[in-house]
Amino acid sequence: MLNSETPRPRRARPISRLSERLLVAWDVSVVILVIVNLALLLFDSLYLIPPLNGAFEAVAPGLHAAYDDNIRANFFTIDLYFVAVFALDVLLGWIIAVAQQRYARWFFYPFVHWYDVLGCIPLAGFRWLRLLRVVSLLIRLQRLGVIDINRWAIYRFYRTYYGVMMEELSDRVALKLLTDIQSEVRQSEHLSRRISQEVIQPRKEALVEEVAARLERTVDKSYAENHQEIHRYVAALVGRTLEENPELRRLRRLPMGDAISEGLERSLSDIASRVVHEAVDGLRSPQFHLLLSDMVGSGIDAWLKVDETTDKVTQEVLIDLLELLKEQIAVQRWRDDSPLAHPARTETPPTR
Repeated sequence: MLNSETPRPRRARPISRLSERLLVAWDVSVVILVIVNLALLLFDSLYLIPPLNGAFEAVAPGLHAAYDDNIRANFFTIDLYFVAVFALDVLLGWIIAVAQQRYARWFFYPFVHWYDVLGCIPLAGFRWLRLLRVVSLLIRLQRLGVIDINRWAIYRFYRTYYGVMMEELSDRVALKLLTDIQSEVRQSEHLSRRISQEVIQPRKEALVEEVAARLERTVDKSYAENHQEIHRYVAALVGRTLEENPELRRLRRLPMGDAISEGLERSLSDIASRVVHEAVDGLRSPQFHLLLSDMVGSGIDAWLKVDETTDKVTQEVLIDLLELLKEQIAVQRWRDDSPLAHPARTETPPTR
């Protein structure tokens, strides 16, 4: 039984500079041979079309006869010479991959380079797979730094239109999917009740615990960062309250009344600050956590109580949300990035 392990690339062993140059020269030669072979296949395919064959014979009868006698009559044999070179290239690439340990198993190479293997079959259906060999070799030369495909006009043309095509295609699929979801939402009954019972209720305890913990951490952090401001606010509040108290105003008129009122104010401010501090410390207690959990649980229960109005509102919210997503997806971003949407403008010279 074949091992089901997928090909896993390894870090290739380094090769010498001379070997690398020889491999580059070989790759360039194979690319040229593949281009010649594909051109021959294309010409022979056109040659088999009767109107084009007749036109070729009428324009160049001598060349037509030479092609028919020397190439067309021995086309299969000529193609076998190309196949022999391509098969040799596959074997050499396989040997180099095994020597450099590129893959986890030695027999992974023909599966990874399946198009090279199938392209060696001298049948019409497989010959055009040799075009993929050209792409593979160009990528290899790009990786080695021999060529720079990014500067080629044909590559920029392909990349531009490929990006436009993929964006338009993915947008159409996404819009169709969101439209189908909107239809399902409109046709669904008691959506809010299903969300409550099937989604939120099974996770109620975890939600209550998380919300309560977040509230405790928020209060604790806020007090730790602002306790001085809180104490100053409490002291100012106590002082303002005492100033407005008529009994204390009468006390200040007595001998030593100012000292007594000031001491009383300091004591009350200290007591109030301690009460706030103790209250915040009490937030860390298990009793407060239980109380807060009960409050959050009651709030979630009230929030999960659904009726026909809730179902309708939830349905409308989901539909409007999906509609906004559809509008966002429908924006053709390629118009902003692609030169297709911004043709070169001819600037008129300024008049003097």
